[in-house]
Amino acid sequence: MDVVIRLFEEADRSAVVALWHECGLTRPWNSPSADIDRKLADSPEGFFVAVAEAQIVGSIMVGYDGHRGWINYAGVDPAAQRSGIASKLMAHAELWLLEQRCPKVNFQVRSDNLGALQFYDAIGYTVDDVVSMGKRLIADV
Repeated sequence: MDVVIRLFEEADRSAVVALWHECGLTRPWNSPSADIDRKLADSPEGFFVAVAEAQIVGSIMVGYDGHRGWINYAGVDPAAQRSGIASKLMAHAELWLLEQRCPKVNFQVRSDNLGALQFYDAIGYTVDDVVSMGKRLIADV
């Protein structure tokens, strides 16, 4: 499958939101559209989509805060998984972070997403001995 990774464009919004739902990346308390708006307002240069045969088949949001790189909304259409798209997206994200002189990347994976955990292990990621904590500051819904 010939895949091109490019910057997100506004015309991609509905396909990206549908992809996130299909991949199980959304939660009722998060508005995917609001998350896209926030990314576009903060750092649109770190929001990428994977396109194959004129269809959005993957996405990844990448950011760098001066200390760590962060990855969010990394997902590949279930029908296109195991075709190398996720590896291409992650390599693209890592290259973008290296260009920012980022020393380390962090991201969160739900503990029950065993397929994703195995994938990230296979491409060299390890589990950090930390506790992920969060606090909602703005209610999306």
